[in-house]
Amino acid sequence: MRYESPKTTKEAVALLSSEKGSAHILAGGTDLMVRLRMDMIEPDLMVDIKRIGVTQEIKKTASGFKIGAAVSGAEMAEDKALVKAWPGVVEAANLIGSDQIQSRCTIVGNLCNASPAADSVPAMVAVGAKAIVVGKKRRTIPVEQVVTGPGATSLAKDE
Repeated sequence: MRYESPKTTKEAVALLSSEKGSAHILAGGTDLMVRLRMDMIEPDLMVDIKRIGVTQEIKKTASGFKIGAAVSGAEMAEDKALVKAWPGVVEAANLIGSDQIQSRCTIVGNLCNASPAADSVPAMVAVGAKAIVVGKKRRTIPVEQVVTGPGATSLAKDE
């Protein structure tokens, strides 16, 4: 397995789109590590997105909040403005595992793994959250359009 840690989303997209074999994204890694240890997956490429600045940010905008793909549930709980605006989403994120898991897990990973047990996804749907999907093209879609079934998403290989 090849491990890459790009510094920009453009570099991450290029790595994902050029990989001929199986590629997986590492942000929090809580589900990914379990799947690796259980031999459920054997990636040819692991793209660690934690060094990409925007993936680590919680940003208040005119229309709400942008939560980076590598922001942990614990980090969300520490942001007072986010807790006030989206208490249900933050609470749902903090239902995922123990304190140790919450310091790593992300709601974006929860969404993109498409697990039927994804605690944070119903809360995101309820508040009308949108996913900014970054790939060769950037698109914004309602969260409910990401998951298409158990373990399946609408995301392309490079997204």
